[in-house]
Amino acid sequence: MNQHEHDKPFYIGLMSGTSLDGVDAVAADFSGKKPRVIGHLFAPYPQELRDSLSSLCTPGDNEIERAGDLTVTLGRLYAEVALDLIDATQIPRNDVRALGVHGQTVRHRPAKGWSLQLNYPALVAELTGIDVVADFRSRDLAAEGEGAPLVPAFHKALFSSDAPRAVVNLGGIANVTRLPGKRQRFYPVSGFDCGPGNTLMDAWCAEHTGAPFDADGAWAKTGTVCDDLLTRLLSHPYFARRLPKSTGREEFNLAWVKSVLSDERPEDVQRTLLELTARTVAQACEGAREIYLCGGGTKNTLLLNRIGELSHPDHVATTAELGIDPMHVEALAFAWLARAFIVGRPGNLCEATHARGLRVLGALYPH
Repeated sequence: MNQHEHDKPFYIGLMSGTSLDGVDAVAADFSGKKPRVIGHLFAPYPQELRDSLSSLCTPGDNEIERAGDLTVTLGRLYAEVALDLIDATQIPRNDVRALGVHGQTVRHRPAKGWSLQLNYPALVAELTGIDVVADFRSRDLAAEGEGAPLVPAFHKALFSSDAPRAVVNLGGIANVTRLPGKRQRFYPVSGFDCGPGNTLMDAWCAEHTGAPFDADGAWAKTGTVCDDLLTRLLSHPYFARRLPKSTGREEFNLAWVKSVLSDERPEDVQRTLLELTARTVAQACEGAREIYLCGGGTKNTLLLNRIGELSHPDHVATTAELGIDPMHVEALAFAWLARAFIVGRPGNLCEATHARGLRVLGALYPH
């Protein structure tokens, strides 16, 4: 690699998470002390693609053929989104050092030592003419880590402060990074998946209203919390599991919700699913004086209010207050991880994944 390649300041991160709603892309300039977002693009998945991906998250027929077809579809989509973002920001393509492409998780089985993301980084490199860094999770898994969550190292680098702080991503699955204050000794860094974020609320809402999500929690506001149902939901073994832990749609899906229902009204179920997310997030943030939230769930004010009411911190806000739009954080994290790979810096946080040590995450697919 020549010095000019090292000097290229721009990276693009592409993230498609467990919400299965689409692809978030962020272009960032890493020439300063902290990355500066210079462009963002969201490309929603067509409903047919969402349904196809969702069906692969649980066992079914002809999985290998379906996964192969979806891999090509996603590779072409990722390349298209990256090129559209480059056009929108007018970054010279030759000044983009690399794309960090996470792929689409369809199975996450850390207890068995693997996690599967559908991705075609070689095709993305071919179609864009830009180097691609991908396969971020397997190196941590190989070191006996969970392979997730991967954003805590990024959160620690960008969001650490003097006060104990929690940073929560409210995606399909909610994850938390607990950051000690710089003068704190008894509040260790940690990170883990709290449990369902938006995934159960979105799925229940789509089935009963036809809408892909409950905008601002409006439907949930018409219901009431069913205490008995909430108790049954909270009895899921994941919530009692010791750290490290990470999860996905394999454990938290609509079939599981239906298995614990009795005769509750649909709107009451929606409200109770929101309460499940709020309570498990609040519990995960215990001890934090400040809570900063990011991800799609930040658009649900009822959810944000309940997290604040249940956790009692000194301050609750979105990451916008820290200078990063809450809808940009996850994709920016994968731009950051791509750069970490390029410069040879570890990208995992052992306190979160419990890997045997720090590891450089990812694999390079040159253009």
